[in-house]
Amino acid sequence: MVTEGGANAAAPTPRDPGRPAFLELFFDLAYVFAMISLVRTLAADVSWTGVGETLVLLLAFTLVWAVTTWAADTLDLMRPAVQVQFIGVAAGSLLLAAAAPDAYDGRGLLFAITYLAIHLGSSIYYLLLRPSANEPVRSGRILFWYSIAAVGWIGGALATGPTRLVLWAATVAMEYVAASLGWPLPRLGRAQPQEWRLVGERVAERYRQFVIIALGASIFVIGTTFSRSDYTMDRAWALLVVFTIVVLAWRIYIYRAGELLTEAIARSANPSLLTQSAAVTHLIMVAGIGGMAVTSHLVVMRPFGETPPSWAAVILGGPALFLVGRGVLDYTVFGRLSRSRLAGLVLLAGAAPTAGLLPPVVVALLAMTILALVAAANLVSTHRHARAPMPPALG
Repeated sequence: MVTEGGANAAAPTPRDPGRPAFLELFFDLAYVFAMISLVRTLAADVSWTGVGETLVLLLAFTLVWAVTTWAADTLDLMRPAVQVQFIGVAAGSLLLAAAAPDAYDGRGLLFAITYLAIHLGSSIYYLLLRPSANEPVRSGRILFWYSIAAVGWIGGALATGPTRLVLWAATVAMEYVAASLGWPLPRLGRAQPQEWRLVGERVAERYRQFVIIALGASIFVIGTTFSRSDYTMDRAWALLVVFTIVVLAWRIYIYRAGELLTEAIARSANPSLLTQSAAVTHLIMVAGIGGMAVTSHLVVMRPFGETPPSWAAVILGGPALFLVGRGVLDYTVFGRLSRSRLAGLVLLAGAAPTAGLLPPVVVALLAMTILALVAAANLVSTHRHARAPMPPALG
């Protein structure tokens, strides 16, 4: 094609299969809102029941995000028909996030129907689209299992009180077990990881973006909580502490296993299985970052005063859960456990008995200091011993 000036117009550049598409980044915006919604839900009810309810919702959101992300490797995201489906899932996810704060009250049925519509609708859509020879079998497996899951989700939505949480928790646990087993079907067997054609570079980048979603939600919560409160020096110091915690979480994540995950997948004898293992570690880290976001809300709202046991559990438990996931990521990439992560967990556990005697901002300051020590130890260790990815043998 020739332009008026005589120069050849550039042909459309095909999407690099190793990089996420802009459509996927647009899709992620719905999950920034979802994370913010979940953080506010837990902040409104910091109790063991509240933690359990929020965890079930987080697992549900994560499964939608993960299945959509994995499916993108087998689809041509430049096709209008595929783009329509992605935008439809984003719209469903937005409705899901809007219903999440009242999912255990008056909007339980809306949440359940929307969640099932995303999974069942996507599977039926892929069956009709048939982008590859494997798609009918793969989508058929997922369609079968979510038809079973519909009983638990709808039954839980129609139930009241603790019964809803029990039914939903059991259902989402079944979904994760089915996914880990490849959604097995009689005679058809289970889906193999290779069927998803997961590209190491692209998937590693998508996992990093999943962490960025959680970090972005944390920063949003910090800013909005501070802006809606009276501006005092106490809250200003609390703002500095909780923001530093988020910055340290980012630093600890990306240095160095987060940077080298792509290379580790490429070197692995079983890259598809390593990719799925990395998904679990990122889910744990995102749950920990979500706890840090709840910490931000609690500490900025009330920096001083008493620290209830539930508050102490969230303020120290968020960083601890993050370090657990980050330690497992170290093993996934380097085939070894980081001593600095273990030391950080020990220090956080040691701070727990005295947390109830300290104001919330001081407990958060302790957590911040421990994370800073972990980050510093990681930096020193890497400078002394440069490490190359050595993923473990996974069978």
